[in-house]
Amino acid sequence: MYIYNVTTNIESSVHDKWLQWMQVTHIPDILETGKFLNAKMSRVLVEEDMGGLTYSVQFTCVNKETLQKYYAEDANRLRQDALKRFPNQFVSFRTELEVISEH
Repeated sequence: MYIYNVTTNIESSVHDKWLQWMQVTHIPDILETGKFLNAKMSRVLVEEDMGGLTYSVQFTCVNKETLQKYYAEDANRLRQDALKRFPNQFVSFRTELEVISEH
């Protein structure tokens, strides 16, 4: 199993609009690609020097090949939508995690 983690810091001025869009539109759009089993959204409980609020969204997929297929077929289109809706109002970084064991 792999986890595709996207951590985003969003400006306070657009936080509520962004959060609703994430939950109602963006996360469902990513799940509709059929490449992920589920998603979990969490708020990062740390105050950022840059301000704003920080969230982590973890998408679970079965293997690295499926994640690569997401990058090739879907990622750019979905990222562009976020950039168009919230220009210069957020920063994101992505991390790939391999699940070693679950207890």
